[in-house]
Amino acid sequence: MKSSRSRKSQLASRRNVLFGGAAAASGLFIAGCTSNESNDDEGGTEQQAPAASEEAGAPVTIGFAGPQADHGWLNAINEQARARAELYEEVTLEIAEGSNDTATQIGQVEALVNGGVDVLVILPADGVAMTDTALEIMRAGTPVINLDRIFDNPQAYRCWIGGDNYGMGLNAGHFIGEQLRDVQDARVVELSGPDNLELTQQRTQGFDDALANYPNITKVARQAAEFTTESGQEVMANLLQAESEFEALWNHDDDQGAGALQAIAQAGRDEFLMVGGAGSRAAMDHIQADDSVLKATVLYPPTMAASAIDLARALGQARGLNGLAEFEIPSSLTLYSAVVSRDNVEQYLPTGFN
Repeated sequence: MKSSRSRKSQLASRRNVLFGGAAAASGLFIAGCTSNESNDDEGGTEQQAPAASEEAGAPVTIGFAGPQADHGWLNAINEQARARAELYEEVTLEIAEGSNDTATQIGQVEALVNGGVDVLVILPADGVAMTDTALEIMRAGTPVINLDRIFDNPQAYRCWIGGDNYGMGLNAGHFIGEQLRDVQDARVVELSGPDNLELTQQRTQGFDDALANYPNITKVARQAAEFTTESGQEVMANLLQAESEFEALWNHDDDQGAGALQAIAQAGRDEFLMVGGAGSRAAMDHIQADDSVLKATVLYPPTMAASAIDLARALGQARGLNGLAEFEIPSSLTLYSAVVSRDNVEQYLPTGFN
């Protein structure tokens, strides 16, 4: 990356008053996207997004603020943003240290804006709590790319980009349904994420909607874990004791899935197939080796952070995206939750996170 501040003078006066306690900010207001979906994330690293394209443009400084990387998926988000920015010689990336405390993250965002970034990318620790701050930033003239956890007001971001939790469940259900299409009275169980999260509810709803297409399949049990290896092992052990026989398991998260696999191995059970969620490298290694009940995982790609850098770069350079006819970047992008199985795992291995 090459450091540059040449574009900042155009918006400097607006940004300086944003958090300076002077007169109320005014000026450029950029319309937000129309998506009203609620999106969350989970928690990995060392992913590789597809190679960037487009010729170099005007210098752009991008600020990036995210939550604390206390889960593999979140660490992968940070690595994706850094790696993508390094592909562009005209991009300077300023990254705030992640925090799960909203007040701390607001302070970090304020520091980035007052430092003179051209575009801000935010994966909020709490989208609702961060909404008012993002609104102020937008109204003061700094466009915001909202990453994954969505703000409560579409005017708080120029573009939202994130994963598809409902699509994860839908695609997991369809994969399992096709595997069990010819099995009479097939039984499936679900190892979900925390029930207090909307993302968990969306994944379960998608899964149930998909299974409704297969009248031979019945979901006979569902228990919630906490997106951790320890909780996955404990809850899966309980599921195995409660259900003496079933044909398929869908697990919402590959981190808790590592614990689930331990419980399955300890119980000596192998009569069913398992589908994971999120796309960890460990899960993909098991799928490739075909050494466990885990036969597929449904992606929730942290490459979205790399794409957010592309969106911020294009926005800062006042141009659209390569491959799209429009002059402006889209107002929202929902990423597809691909199913990774042994048939295509080699393609996706570089995107697997630790």
